[in-house]
Amino acid sequence: MYNLADAVLILCFVFSGYTAWAAFMGGRWQREEMTMSAERCALALFFLSSLLMTLLLYAFTTNDFSVEYVASYSSRTLPIFYKISALWAGQAGSLLFWAWLLCLFTAIVIWQNRDKNRELLPYVIGTMAISMFLFFGLMIYATSPFELLPNPPADGNGLNPMLQNVGMVMHPPTLYLGYVGFAVPFAFAIAALLANRLDPQWIHTTRRWTVIAWLFLTLGNLFGAKWAYVELGWGGYWAWDPVENASFMPWLTGTAFMHSVMIQEKRGMLKIWNLVLIIITFALTIFGTFITRSGIISSVHSFGISNIGPVFLVFLGLILVASIYLLWLRSPQLQSENRLDAVLSRESSFLFNNLILVGMAFAVFWGTIFPIISEAVRGVKITVGPPFFNQVNVPIGLALLALTGVCPLIAWRKASQRNLRRSFTIPVAAGIITGLALYFFGIKSIYPLMSFALSAFVLVTIILEFYRGATARARISERNFFIALYDLITRNKRRYGGYTVHLGVIMIFVGVTGSSAFQQEKLAVMKPGSTLELAGYTLHYDKLVNQTTEHAQQVAARIDVEKAGRDLGAMFPSKMKHKKHNSVSEVAIRQTLKEDLYLILVGWDDEGRASIKALVIPLVAWIWIGGIVMIIGTLIALGPDRFKKQAQLMQTKVPQQRKPEAEYV
Repeated sequence: MYNLADAVLILCFVFSGYTAWAAFMGGRWQREEMTMSAERCALALFFLSSLLMTLLLYAFTTNDFSVEYVASYSSRTLPIFYKISALWAGQAGSLLFWAWLLCLFTAIVIWQNRDKNRELLPYVIGTMAISMFLFFGLMIYATSPFELLPNPPADGNGLNPMLQNVGMVMHPPTLYLGYVGFAVPFAFAIAALLANRLDPQWIHTTRRWTVIAWLFLTLGNLFGAKWAYVELGWGGYWAWDPVENASFMPWLTGTAFMHSVMIQEKRGMLKIWNLVLIIITFALTIFGTFITRSGIISSVHSFGISNIGPVFLVFLGLILVASIYLLWLRSPQLQSENRLDAVLSRESSFLFNNLILVGMAFAVFWGTIFPIISEAVRGVKITVGPPFFNQVNVPIGLALLALTGVCPLIAWRKASQRNLRRSFTIPVAAGIITGLALYFFGIKSIYPLMSFALSAFVLVTIILEFYRGATARARISERNFFIALYDLITRNKRRYGGYTVHLGVIMIFVGVTGSSAFQQEKLAVMKPGSTLELAGYTLHYDKLVNQTTEHAQQVAARIDVEKAGRDLGAMFPSKMKHKKHNSVSEVAIRQTLKEDLYLILVGWDDEGRASIKALVIPLVAWIWIGGIVMIIGTLIALGPDRFKKQAQLMQTKVPQQRKPEAEYV
């Protein structure tokens, strides 16, 4: 059966190569029959890759340890939930999952464009097929997920205990969905360059693809942060790890791209810049894959040393060379239709937003690759740690937060002094009052003060945008305020969905600021009956509790918690020793909107003494709440605007009328 799988892999490799050739030739020679052949072949690839995915899942769920990949990442006692997630726990399985997503997205693109974009579609299919060709080739020549063992073990090694967490189950697939999702707008951008169709059609076609890819990349980063927080046992959620950075960089440039295309849609500007942004975003997804699989940088997230890293590096180089050449070739046709009318305009604020996002991405990129460069040049790997990233990115992040509030307040083309006074007076006053109040209550550090003050400024900006819009609509339509608010949002989903995303961003800034600047911790060796005081909490150490299951042996410390004389119950930080794996910490967390009490069992001795590390982490819950709000806002923005549908209907009924322009965030 698995020999059949290897044959299917070879067939997929051949089909993907043929699909790329037939698609590109069909587009170049304008031969519809070749394009149709490429489409059918791409659909066949989706069927064949789905067959491979089903076969590997079957091997996991039936405990078939004759498959080396299953034996390495599963076991008989592993819960079914983790057996399924083990599919992407290793290198070979993650490559298959990535290839399957490429095939799935290509099939969806073909179905969506069966009656439109026929001039672009061949090049889109061809570009996607090149990536498929790479992934299937790697599985054939480097690391097959269906490699068989000559002497299958009675049981497998099981999944790494650190990966047996809901956050890590969700983190890789959402991240891959984001990575592969950005391949679609990239493919349309390359198709527009190859077909010399440089109007905004490729942007309109891929808007939802871009937003969905950004949504999944956002989810992937949030799930990864949550996993690090609850599983790694160090009290943090972001350590500027190279692989964390690899997923953060395309998120930054993808965010810049989503904002920048609005200027092209509204004013016909930044055409080359938008193409550059989507090319960089896709290139960074490949760079992240290279970082994860090359083994050149140590990380808890990486797959270790591998021989496929150089292949991704070569592929990345080819992407950049080909893309830059196409941009140079088409640059005369990519001139802006308008120019910036004034520095104080929404176009300028979006441009500054772009520059800040790209600047942050470059800073993260430089800090990530610097150890590689230093080792290559001087023979010594100089590690760049969190202090560098924080020192560089905190001011950049604050500037970005400020622009989040400024952009909605400034008019297109040129803002008048009257408009600026009307728009900025209340939000600026709110920010100043918040900063002064916090300073009076004891917060003296400049960055936390700025962060909270700017958060208040942006929050009031967003509230006023909703309030003014709903009030005006209620007055015009003579409806209740809340009905008018609902009508406003449904008629302008892209705009107000964006504002909701910004609201989530504020919450995340508040959570990051509070948890980073005001965290308190203590480490103590405690005897049974002893207590530890921290930030108003009283921790009573009772005893060690031992428990053995079929999966692992667990040692937990019972800690009874009090605050202000009120019993808050018991917490059980522990360590677990899984079969065939090292011990891992299982932290105990008591979470409130104000702060988290975070307990770690560092160690113990035979006399029952336990080494306990206790942390009080303020406001960290707002990071996760902010993430949820961002997701809600993105889902709102994905919906069609009701007034655009009405405008299109009017355009159909009365062709001579001009179609009204949509409002953008």
